[in-house]
Amino acid sequence: MSLATSVPRAARHSSIWSTRAAPALAGPRLRILHEQARLKSTQPAYEGHIPLNTFEAGFLAVGSALMSLANPRRGDMVAALGDVTSGPVLPRLRDAMLESPEGRRILKGRPRVNSSTVDMNKLALLPEGTFGRAYVTWLERCGVTPDTREPVHYVDDPELAYVLLRYRECHDFYHCICNLPVNVESELALKFFEFANLGLPMAGFAAAFGHLRLTSAKRQRLFSEFVPWAVKCGSSAKSLITVHWEERWNQNVDELKRELGIWDPPEARWSRPLSEAKAATEKRQKAAEAQLTGQS
Repeated sequence: MSLATSVPRAARHSSIWSTRAAPALAGPRLRILHEQARLKSTQPAYEGHIPLNTFEAGFLAVGSALMSLANPRRGDMVAALGDVTSGPVLPRLRDAMLESPEGRRILKGRPRVNSSTVDMNKLALLPEGTFGRAYVTWLERCGVTPDTREPVHYVDDPELAYVLLRYRECHDFYHCICNLPVNVESELALKFFEFANLGLPMAGFAAAFGHLRLTSAKRQRLFSEFVPWAVKCGSSAKSLITVHWEERWNQNVDELKRELGIWDPPEARWSRPLSEAKAATEKRQKAAEAQLTGQS
């Protein structure tokens, strides 16, 4: 008698039924689990979050890269490219912040940098030579405000999204501490510095292709003078993502630079004299002092 015929007919029927019925029963469960996973992946994880699938992220990366090259002033496209290409680097930056007491305070408090959170008049009251005073003077000299940074939309993890946002909102601090204006060649020099210091792909992309828009003379100076400074200084300096700049307002700016391992680049081309910027800061200081006197 064969093994097959030795098995009772009922048992064989039961076995066949169970193997055929199991997928039928599992099907609805799998569909429910799949639908739950799909809904979870398409629901925003934080305010402003726009979840993307792999195809959408790839399409956005290519499109935003082309638009950024065609028009670097498209801040939304530059930011989108940064969002979709920074994924592999952000966990490392977050880990660097977690290893630093200062960085842990940043992640815990999640401070923001804009004109609503930073009192410029108060910073103007600080003594000459402090980082806070230097920052206000830099803003005056460059004619910019801290309100021009695009939000993060396409990073799925909320904490990693904040790390990228923190980098963006602190970008002007890097300009200030490195004594660089906001023209194209200085911006590219800072991108080389940021890529060496932080490793963000967007900074590398800008450094690799942004110089194509420069004249030959400016390109030659960028690579002969600024890039060597940026690579050497950026790679040896403390990771700037770990610096709690808001705790450093009162610190002497030269002392801060020594602590971070930063030294000045070659002299950059500024559109406004330092004396005019200092005069504007002093005017802001006097207005703040008058306001305090009126309140007392």
